[in-house]
Amino acid sequence: MKWFKFCLLCFVCSIFTGCNDDLLSGYEAMPPITVAKPVVRDITLSKSYPGYVSAQNSVNLVARVNGYLEDSFYDAGSKVEKGKLLFLIEPTQYQDEVLSAESSLENAIAKRDYAQNNYTRMKEASASNAISEIDLIEAKSQLVAAEADVKNAEASLSLAKTNLSYCYVKAPFRGRVTIGTLSNGNYVNGSASPVVLATIFQEDLMYAYFNIEDNQYLKMLWDNKQMPFDSVEVFFDSPTRKVYKGKIDYIAPNIDLSMGTLRLRAEIKNHNGELKDGMFANVMLPYTKRDNALLIDDASIGFDQLGSFIYVINDSSEVEYRHITVGEVFDDTLRYVVSGLDKGEMYVSKALLKVRDGMKVNPVLK
Repeated sequence: MKWFKFCLLCFVCSIFTGCNDDLLSGYEAMPPITVAKPVVRDITLSKSYPGYVSAQNSVNLVARVNGYLEDSFYDAGSKVEKGKLLFLIEPTQYQDEVLSAESSLENAIAKRDYAQNNYTRMKEASASNAISEIDLIEAKSQLVAAEADVKNAEASLSLAKTNLSYCYVKAPFRGRVTIGTLSNGNYVNGSASPVVLATIFQEDLMYAYFNIEDNQYLKMLWDNKQMPFDSVEVFFDSPTRKVYKGKIDYIAPNIDLSMGTLRLRAEIKNHNGELKDGMFANVMLPYTKRDNALLIDDASIGFDQLGSFIYVINDSSEVEYRHITVGEVFDDTLRYVVSGLDKGEMYVSKALLKVRDGMKVNPVLK
């Protein structure tokens, strides 16, 4: 009897053990998996292009006369106002030339006035036949020559004053000036060929130049019937991704045949002077809008040899391995899905390594 009870007890235990194994197996076959549905919203698509920043104006400050560089009147790299004296080239010679030209002009004016008075008297005398016609013609010729001499003297004085003004090199606009190329005391031979003394940059307004593909330009026109946007974002990868707002103010009238690209320019306000001429930048150009676009967690997307894929949960709570076409990232975490997913479908948002194609799961919507 004891042997019979022992066998019966073992049989019952085996039944319960088998049931627990089946329950445990079923539980393990359908583990809870976090899923999500796509976010649906209107978006603006953009594309990043490499470019560079240029000052609104940059001018070489040059010496156009000969003489010793007597002094400079600014701190290298500082911002100066329009009209400020920056360099002084020995002016003595040119001041003397101005004085000489002024004297020559006064002499020419005096001779012209004398010739004018003489011609007037000759005309009166000619009216009473007191002089010959030849004398009147000669007086007229002397007056014309005297008037020409005055014009020549005026031109010489103007040239002398211009040369004197070249001794005072001033800022043509408000801007920042580079370090001088010559130190004080050097002789400058500027009349033979202009000598660059420094360069001034106008930095309050900067330009970002960049090129886009010709087919991208056409796509923008076809999708929107016109250039849809005139605003861009300009940013730098290092050290921080600070964004500057820019406005497109120039589109080239032609395509570069060697590159197949179209040149654009955006103006950027640079009140703080952070941007510098020649900086390399990235320009984010918006090119079209998408209504009711689907966005999913970027971290939920896997990659293989065929491209991007996600795990979708079908109506039978089975995992479906599916390739999708993706676009750009929004809000740093959401990826735009171009195709391959419907807005009502659920996708695996976490624990991608725990699921496989065809696996039954218990979807938990986050």
